[in-house]
Amino acid sequence: MDNKVENLEYLFKAMGSATRIDMLRILAKRKHHISGLAKELKISVPATAKHVNILEKAGLVEREKFGRTHVLKAKLENLYGSAEIFCESYNLELDVEKRPSMLDALKQIPGIEIKKVGNREYITSLDGEGGYYIYEVDGKTPDVPINEYRIRGDVEVGIKKLLPVEKKKIYVNVK
Repeated sequence: MDNKVENLEYLFKAMGSATRIDMLRILAKRKHHISGLAKELKISVPATAKHVNILEKAGLVEREKFGRTHVLKAKLENLYGSAEIFCESYNLELDVEKRPSMLDALKQIPGIEIKKVGNREYITSLDGEGGYYIYEVDGKTPDVPINEYRIRGDVEVGIKKLLPVEKKKIYVNVK
């Protein structure tokens, strides 16, 4: 079985329990010892350990060992990155000038819509799906705008849609 698919199956199993989701919420805020996590969740240590094993298998929790003490922490980046299994891949050969900007290369690809806002240009739609997009080159986010990035050779370009993930709720009371 494909390793990514196997990991995704573990992920879906891990996320299929309200208790494990609560564990991730707690561990996302701070590290915990298994017994401390059990106490906060008001469940037994053995039950907590079983849930933690499932979360570890899915790659969502990591243990740090200090002698016989095990401290847990969330690895939410694995949850966020798991959707990449649904990504479409294309092997395109573009006819571009020597050292073109990434933006000029991407403008040749059907389905990519680019809009200018002020003096910058942004990818605003991919295959008709509007939103906010960022680009990566060989798995890394460049520190220059897309129109300033110069392609020096063969590269793998990733285009990622920024999805709204709520990190904090703030209630504002107006008097």
